[in-house]
Amino acid sequence: MAVKPTDIEQFSASAKDVYEAIVVASRRARQIHSDIKVELGQRIETLNQLTSTTETEDEMDVSANPDQLRISLEFESRPKPTEVALQEVVGEKVRWRYKVTEEPAVKPKEKETEEEIE
Repeated sequence: MAVKPTDIEQFSASAKDVYEAIVVASRRARQIHSDIKVELGQRIETLNQLTSTTETEDEMDVSANPDQLRISLEFESRPKPTEVALQEVVGEKVRWRYKVTEEPAVKPKEKETEEEIE
């Protein structure tokens, strides 16, 4: 697996700050990874349902199921989630926003009178 350098100037131009762009890319990479993981799980489960046998998992051999091997190789040949996320951030295909949090209403402190202190 080769290392692919990223132009930091181009990367930071897509956000206010390079650190902001990195956070956005990392969160997007996590989303992509979870989507891929769900898709792989669904395809493997579908394959297992189609080829259900009476053998236990210990007796099964990985090479005995070429369809499962083909699916695994297909997913391994896909680009890594981080790489895809970086391309999306640089290409400005990802939009993000900040959470708007409402500050709790704080009652202003009432001034204490001299009588209360004594």
